[in-house]
Amino acid sequence: MTMMTPQPLDVTPLPSDSHFFIHAHFDFPSFSVVYCCEDEEMLVPHSDLVEGPQPLVEGPQPMEVAPGDNDNAGSVENQANEEPQASRYTWTIENFSRLNMKKLYSDVFTVGGYKWRVLIFPKGNNVDYLSMYLDVADSATLPYGWSRYAQFSLAIVNQMHNKLTVKKDTQHQFNQRESDWGFTSFMPLSDLYDPNKGYLMNDTCIVEADVAVRKVIDYWAYDSKKETGYVGLKNQGATCYLNSLLQTLYHIPYFRKAVYHMPTTENDIPTGSIPLALQSLFYKLQYNDTSVATKELTKSFGWDTYDSFMQHDVQELNRVLCEKLEDKMKGTVVEGTIQKLFEGHLMNYIECINVDFKSTRKESFYDLQLDVKGCKDVYASFDKYVEVERLEGDNKYHAEEHGLQVDNYKISVLHDNLDLTKLKPVERQIAFFRDMGVVAMVSYSLQSEKQDAKKGVMFIDFPPVLQLQLKRFEYDFMRDTMVKINDRYEFPLELDLDRDNGKYLSPDADRSVRNLYTLHSVLVHSGGVHGGHYYAFIRPTLTDQWYKFDDERVTKEDVKRALEEQYGGEEELPQTNPGYNNTPFKFTKYSNAYMLVYIRVSDKDKIICDVDEKDIAEHLRIRLKKEQEEKEDKRRYKAQAHLYTIIKVARDEDLREQIGKDIYFDLVDHDKVRNFRIQKQLPFNLFKTLLEEVKHFNYGWSGRCRRGCQRTWYTSSISALLDLGKKTKPYLPPKPTIDNPGGSSNGNMCAMLLICILFICIHVPTFKWVTIIDLLHFYFLCVAVIGKPYPIFSLCYVILFYFIVHAYVLQVGTLREVSNKAHNAELKLFLEVEHGPDLQLVPPPEKIKEDILLFFKLYDPQKEELRYAGRLFVKSNGKPIEILTKLNELAGFAPDQEIELFEEIKFEPSVMCERLDKLASFRFSQIEDGDIICFQKSPPPETDVQVRFPDVPSYLEYVKNRQIVHFRALERPKEDEFCLELAKNHTYDDVVERVAQHLSLDDPSKIRLTPHNCYSQQAKPNPIKYRSVDHLIDMLIHYNQVGLILAYAWDNCDCEWRISDILYYEVLDIPLPELQCLKTLKVAFHHATKDEATILNIRLPKPSTVGDVLNEIKTKVELSQPNAELRLLEVFYHKIYKIFPTHEKIENINDQYWTLRAEEIPEEEKNLGQNNRLIHVYHFTKETAQNQVQVQNFGEPFFLVIHEGETLAEVKARIQKKLQVPDEEFSKWKFAFLSLGRPEYLEDSDIVSTRFQRRDVYGAWEQYLGLEHSDTTPKRSYNASQNRHTFEKPIKIYN
Repeated sequence: MTMMTPQPLDVTPLPSDSHFFIHAHFDFPSFSVVYCCEDEEMLVPHSDLVEGPQPLVEGPQPMEVAPGDNDNAGSVENQANEEPQASRYTWTIENFSRLNMKKLYSDVFTVGGYKWRVLIFPKGNNVDYLSMYLDVADSATLPYGWSRYAQFSLAIVNQMHNKLTVKKDTQHQFNQRESDWGFTSFMPLSDLYDPNKGYLMNDTCIVEADVAVRKVIDYWAYDSKKETGYVGLKNQGATCYLNSLLQTLYHIPYFRKAVYHMPTTENDIPTGSIPLALQSLFYKLQYNDTSVATKELTKSFGWDTYDSFMQHDVQELNRVLCEKLEDKMKGTVVEGTIQKLFEGHLMNYIECINVDFKSTRKESFYDLQLDVKGCKDVYASFDKYVEVERLEGDNKYHAEEHGLQVDNYKISVLHDNLDLTKLKPVERQIAFFRDMGVVAMVSYSLQSEKQDAKKGVMFIDFPPVLQLQLKRFEYDFMRDTMVKINDRYEFPLELDLDRDNGKYLSPDADRSVRNLYTLHSVLVHSGGVHGGHYYAFIRPTLTDQWYKFDDERVTKEDVKRALEEQYGGEEELPQTNPGYNNTPFKFTKYSNAYMLVYIRVSDKDKIICDVDEKDIAEHLRIRLKKEQEEKEDKRRYKAQAHLYTIIKVARDEDLREQIGKDIYFDLVDHDKVRNFRIQKQLPFNLFKTLLEEVKHFNYGWSGRCRRGCQRTWYTSSISALLDLGKKTKPYLPPKPTIDNPGGSSNGNMCAMLLICILFICIHVPTFKWVTIIDLLHFYFLCVAVIGKPYPIFSLCYVILFYFIVHAYVLQVGTLREVSNKAHNAELKLFLEVEHGPDLQLVPPPEKIKEDILLFFKLYDPQKEELRYAGRLFVKSNGKPIEILTKLNELAGFAPDQEIELFEEIKFEPSVMCERLDKLASFRFSQIEDGDIICFQKSPPPETDVQVRFPDVPSYLEYVKNRQIVHFRALERPKEDEFCLELAKNHTYDDVVERVAQHLSLDDPSKIRLTPHNCYSQQAKPNPIKYRSVDHLIDMLIHYNQVGLILAYAWDNCDCEWRISDILYYEVLDIPLPELQCLKTLKVAFHHATKDEATILNIRLPKPSTVGDVLNEIKTKVELSQPNAELRLLEVFYHKIYKIFPTHEKIENINDQYWTLRAEEIPEEEKNLGQNNRLIHVYHFTKETAQNQVQVQNFGEPFFLVIHEGETLAEVKARIQKKLQVPDEEFSKWKFAFLSLGRPEYLEDSDIVSTRFQRRDVYGAWEQYLGLEHSDTTPKRSYNASQNRHTFEKPIKIYN
C-alpha cells in the first residue's frame, strides 16, 4: 500500500486533555480547525476530567518561538512592557514514593507580584510519565478577564549527576480558562523511580521552577497621546516595517521640515502625490490625538492591497524611499536635503606593495551595512569594514604600466646610411650606439607583471545622520537558504568614530570635524527569516527618555530596554534562590536590533530643530484641518446614526438616465439617486418643504412620492406615497373628509375633541398605528367623560379626525419603521412632477380610486436598445387599446402605429415578461400601481431584415444571460488572450465551438477548458471533462468549501460561491473524448549510465498496467542493454516509497503529488542471494530548528545490494564508484544508519548488514543508509543584494 509521509510541521502547543486531540476554534466568517495527533509533542494544561491515555511528550520545547509571517501576530514580548521579574523556586518533596494522592501542589511563591505554585501528578496524569505544570495559585479569586504572561522552566534535579537534570521550558499567557500550563509527559516514571538514576535520593525528589513574569498592559484602554505625547501608525496588514521607518524619519525634525517645504498645491491629490501624502502623514503625527493611517501614502507609492499584506525589508525600503524623495526634491528649495542628512563618502583603494602605485575610487553612501556574524559590537564591525585585504598569489593586482618586465629582445646590425627616423618600430626599439659606420639596435617587447597589493576602504567623511544597517540576515551557501543571525551584538549610546587616532578615516579626511555620534533610534526585528514584526525605540529629543513605537501603540521605555535587551543572543534570568542546579535559565532572543540611527553631536541642534505650523504650507494646513473636521463629522454621523434615516428620492430624470444603460429590469437603482439624511422625528411635510429648497431638485412637492415595498398609500391633502418595489396589492385608506354628524351638541363635540387630542398625543409620538383595542379604549373614555354611550357614527367621525391629524404630523421615522418591516434599510421614494405646456410645474392630476400609475419602456429591435418612455395614469377598468395613441406620442411614433405590449413581471431567478392582451381590461390582466409595461413596434408581416432579438422577452433574456468571458492560455495563465461575449445558458458545445471559431480551429472537440479559482486567482487543478457541465454558468461558478460550511451553519447562501469571468483553454493534439479514455503519466526515466533524467509523458488506455507503461518507455528511450528490465518507482520528498508491480492498473496511480521514476534494474538485484539485502540509500543533511535537529533529505534516492559480512568501507567504495564522486569530496561524506529519522553514524569497520532487519524492505523507507554531505545540486540563482524574503517581489515606489 502506498503511504505518504508529509514534510515535518512545527507543532503549536495547544491545551488538550483527550487521547486524540482536536482543538477547534470557530470565529465566523473565518473557520479554522487545528488537529494534533497523539504522537506529536504538546504542551498541555492538566485536567482532572481526563479519561484514557495522554499523549507522550518527547524532547524539549522551545523557550521562545519565532513569530511567523503574520505581521499582526507580534511576539509575546511585544505585548509585555515592564521589566521582567524572575525567580527560582526549589521544592523538596520527601517520601515521594509513598505519596498516595493523584496530584500534589507546592507551596505558593510570588514572582512579579503574582502568586504561583507547581502542580505535579506523582503517578502521571493518566500516562506512564511524571506530569508537571505551573499553576496560578489564586486563579479562583482573580477578577473576570485576568491574564498574565510568563516564561518558565520546570526541572527534576538529578542529585547524582547535575548534568542529567531533566529540564523543560516554555512560555504561556495564563488566563481564566488556562490557569495552568506545562508538560503532561515530563519524564518517564520508570526513570524517576529508578534508584540508580539519581532522581530520588533518600526518597526525596527536588523540583525547580524558574519563572519570569512580564506584566501585561491593557492596551484596549491605553491612550498613547495621553501617556507619551506621541501617536502611532496603523498597520494595514503587514506594514510594520513601513511604520517603523516612518516614525524614525518623522522624529528627525530637519527631515520633517524639509518634507513640509516640498512644493505642493491645493489641487494635488494625496493618493497621487508622494510629497503631499508624506506631508499629510507627518502633520497628523504631529497634531492628531489618535493613531494615523498610512493608506494615502501607500496609494501614492502605487501600491495595492497585495503590497500592504506583503512584508518587506526595512533596509531596502529605506534606500528606495530616500532615492525617491531625493528625486522629488530636485529643483525645489529643499533640493539636496537627503544628501545633507544621510550622505557620507568613502574611498576604495588598492595600493601596490613593491611599486609606487595606488588606485583610489571615491564613493558615496546613505547607509552602511555592518557585519554581525563574528563581531561583538559596532566597533568590531567598523574594524572589519576597514580591514586591509592582501592581494597576493593568484589574486595579485594588475597595476597598469607599473611592474613591466622585458619579455624578449634582439640586437640588429644596420647599415650606416640607414635613416633611423624612417624605421618602423617593431614593438619598442632603442638605438644605443653608433660607431664605425655600424648602428646596433635593440628591439624588445614588454609584459605586465601582476603586483602584490593591499586593498581596503577608508572613510572620507561621515554624514550628520548615520544609518547603520546590521546584517542580521545572511545567505548560507551550504544550506542554500537565508538564515537570521541572532548572535549578541552590542551598540553604544555614544559612538566615537575618531577613536584610535581616526583609524577609520582616510588621509584626506577633514580632521576638524568631530565624529562623535549619539544614538537616536533602534529599529528592531522580532522573528525569523521568513517574517516577523518590526518596531522602533526612539528618543525624539535625545534626552534620557526612550519611546517604543509599535504600530498604533507608543510606550515609554528606559535605556536598558532600548539598548541592552536589543543586543540579541541569549537572555539569562538571574537566580534569587539557591538550589542544587546552578545552571542559569537561558533562552534565545529572536528580537534584536536591525537598524541603528546615530546623530552627530556637533549637528544635534541643527537636526533636532523646532518644527511648528509656520513650516507647513497654508493650503496644507487648510486641507488637513478640513479633513480633520470631516473626520469629526463622520464620527458624529456614526454616533447619531440611530437618530436619522436615509431617504432616497428618484425622479423621471433618474429613470430616463438609468434604464437601458445601468439597469434593464425594474425602474431605478436607488443607490445612484439623490439621498437625504433626515431626522426620524422630522414631520414628513417639513421634509417636503426642505426638498423644495434643494438646488437642482426644486420641482416642488405638489405631487406624489412613492415609498417602500408594501405599496401602502398614505393619503393626505398634501401628498401620496408610491412604492417602487415588489408587486403587491396596495391598500388605500379612504380619503379624509369632514362631515357634520347630526344629533351632536357643541358641548359634547368639545369634550369629544379634547378626548381625541389626548388619544392622538398618546399614539402619535410612539409611532403607533390605531388598533381595535385602541378604539375601544377611546370609546369607553368618551362614555366615561360625556356620561352616555357615544353614537357609533360619532365614533367614526373621531376616527376620521384621528387619521387627518396623524397624516399631517406623520414623521419620517414612522415611514422608516414600516419600510423596515419589509426588510428595507432605507426609505425609497419616487417624486412625481407634472409640467404644463410651458414646462412650468403644475399640480398633479387628482387621483381617484380607479386610477393606477403605470411606467412604460420602449424597445427598438433594430438598435437593440431599451429606454424609458414615461408614465401614465390609467383607469383600472380601462383597456390597453385605449392608450395606444398616448404611447405612440410618448415614443414619437405616428398615431396609428401598430405596437405590441408586454408586462415586465420578474427578472430573478428567470426572466418573466408576458405579452399583454390589448382588449382585456387592466384589472382583468392584474395590472396594478407601479407596474411596468414594455412596448415596441409590431414587426411587419414579411420582412428581410433579420434581428437577433425580435421582441422584448428575448432581449431581456439576452441581457440577463450575457457574459463576457476572458480566455487565457493554460501555459500563460496571467495574460488574457481574448474575450468573447457568451450567454450563461450556452451549452458546453456552444462554448467550445465559439472558442474554436475564434482560434480558427476546425475541430472544437480538441479544445479543453479549465475553470478559474476566484480565491487563489489561478487555474483549478482539474480541467472540465467533455460535456460534464450543462451550461457556461456551471463552468464559471466557484464553490468555496468553507463558505459551504458557513452557509449550512448560518443558513446563508451568499458565502457559498462566486462567479468568475475567466476560463483557461488548451488546444489538444487529439479530441478530448478520446483523451479522456487515456491515462497520462509523467515519468522521469533514469538511464543506467547517464546522469540526467529524461521526462516522458506516457499516454495509454486507462485499463493498461504498469507493465504496459514500461513497454511504452522502452520504445521511447535508449537502454544500456537491449534486454534491460525496467521498474517503476514512487518517489516523494527524495525517498522511495513504492515499487509498482507490473500488473497494477495505471488508472489508480496519482502522479500529481508523487514523482514516478522509471529505471533499469541492475543485474546484481535480479538474483539476490540468501545472505544479500536490498537497502534504501538516501542523501541527507542536518538542520537545527527550534532547538531540535532535523534530518532533511535531498537528491536522488537509490537501492543498493549489501552482502553478508560486508563492512562499511567496502560499501563506501561501491557507492563512490556508482555515484562517481571525486576522492576529495567523498572524503567529507559521513555514513549513518537512520531509523525513524534518527541517525546512527557508522565506522568503516562496521558490518552494514547487521543494521537492517531480515525482512522485505521495499517499503521500509523508515530504515535506510544515509549519506550526509552538503547539497551541491544546482539551485536557483541567488543575488547577493537580494533580501531575506526569497519569494517576495522587490520594493518599488511607482509614482
